[in-house]
Amino acid sequence: MSTEDRANATMKNVEGKAQEALGNVTGDPKDKAEGKMKQAEAETQHAKEDIKDNLKKAID
Repeated sequence: MSTEDRANATMKNVEGKAQEALGNVTGDPKDKAEGKMKQAEAETQHAKEDIKDNLKKAID
């Protein structure tokens, strides 16, 4: 598993949360939706990295 991939996913999640919060404050539904989408992408990336880790452990 790449630490860099995991860090990028975490940054995307933080960015998504900030964008969603901004959308909540300004009332902009586009920002809220884009923020949630970024969070979902980050969650998917984390799941992918978890699968890679588990496969590597199983092989070792």
